[in-house]
Amino acid sequence: MSSISQTSTTAFPSHYINGKWVQAASGQLLPVHDSSTEELMATVPAGTAEETNSAIAAARTAFEGWSQLPVETRAAYLDKIAAGVKARTDDLAMAIAREVGMPLKMARAIQVGGPAWHWGNFAKVARAFEWEKTVAGPTGSSLVVREAIGVVGCITPWNFPLSQITLKIAPAMVAGCTVVLKPSEIAPVNALILAEIIDEAGLPPGVFNLVNGLGPVVGEVLATHADVDMVSFTGSTRAGKRVAELASQSVKRVTLELGGKSASVILESANLEAAVKGTVAACMLNSGQTCSAHTRMLVPASRYDEAKALARAAVERFSVGPSLADTSKLGPLVSAAQRDRVLGFINTGIQEGADVIAGGPQTPPGKGYFVQPTILGIKPGDTLAQEEIFGPVLVVIAFDDEEQAVAIANNTIYGLGGAVWAGSDEAAIKVARRIRTGQVDINGGPFNASAPFGGYKQSGNGRENGVYGLEEFLEFKSLQLRPAPA
Repeated sequence: MSSISQTSTTAFPSHYINGKWVQAASGQLLPVHDSSTEELMATVPAGTAEETNSAIAAARTAFEGWSQLPVETRAAYLDKIAAGVKARTDDLAMAIAREVGMPLKMARAIQVGGPAWHWGNFAKVARAFEWEKTVAGPTGSSLVVREAIGVVGCITPWNFPLSQITLKIAPAMVAGCTVVLKPSEIAPVNALILAEIIDEAGLPPGVFNLVNGLGPVVGEVLATHADVDMVSFTGSTRAGKRVAELASQSVKRVTLELGGKSASVILESANLEAAVKGTVAACMLNSGQTCSAHTRMLVPASRYDEAKALARAAVERFSVGPSLADTSKLGPLVSAAQRDRVLGFINTGIQEGADVIAGGPQTPPGKGYFVQPTILGIKPGDTLAQEEIFGPVLVVIAFDDEEQAVAIANNTIYGLGGAVWAGSDEAAIKVARRIRTGQVDINGGPFNASAPFGGYKQSGNGRENGVYGLEEFLEFKSLQLRPAPA
């Protein structure tokens, strides 16, 4: 059983294939760094195409037996895994806090508590799901059944690693699919701990497989292999386009959860203080490393100066520090590359004439991939109004009226999240219906883990969570019935 301490380096030499820990064939190791200290915290093997093929073969062999098990049997396995995740909360939270940079207390509640709930909830959803029904037609009737799509390749990101793994493999497995997981090589330790939990749950061999490695090797095999019936991918829009392109050659189903540039629209009638505070919080969660983060705050031009002052005051409450420090509300970014990318965007904004409301490109002294929370006033056509930054950077854009606000909100290639703040929920909903995005918070309405999550436009296709997430992994089959004897 693996655990992650605060000081030592853990070597993970194996993949999990066909119900066993399999020693990696390649001697190439991928480093995993503590984002707060930059120290090496773990190594994982770089998987090969041959190992990925072996995992796919195991999943294909296991599929028929697993898919034919009663739903209750599959759901009971999910309940075991949910209990195992809860029991390993400390190990998982420590791993994610060090890998990703989210403060430990928040990592326990969000990065581990959320997945533990989803494992149990998908079991409940499957038990209540209508797996078949009779449909009458003009010439007869059919028994319409829902069946597992087959072998699923799951490629997951580093920002909410355990959550994104869970939202793919839990509904896939309870639907009757078998899976091959390629976790992010930047934050893979939590996935390996989860594999230990799944192993202890005693699933039949081949139902769940994990191959560590890089996207151009492991990920591309999953996307192209003829025995993979579906690929579920979460990551950048650029990488998602590549996955879809490769998968199209075998006409497999592809679900994509990609980038975002979500707008928080604050109307004239809104409670400005509550709206600004809520928007800053929705932007800064996980140091801004959230695809649905509200990274554009749209405010009436007449209240721009007031909004600036409120935003500056709100962001000053986000104490920046190491993820294991009790006082930290905002941790580091996941890697040096991500830190440098975000700093580059901040500098671009300043070069284009941004109004620096808070923060800037200066980094704290010492180790760690830290970026100070930054707020910039910009124009709708600026680079930072269009590009996903994926860091603790909020841009503020002024608008003259509601029509312009809606136009600015919709003026990106993305459509994942957003918010509308108004004097009444009815007024906010009226505007929210005009915004081309997958989910909109109404006057600070909290995230609902049972509601569908996914995007419009280049934010992807497909939905996660609850019954909507389960249905992504199912096919329809119509059994045409003979008329009853006269």
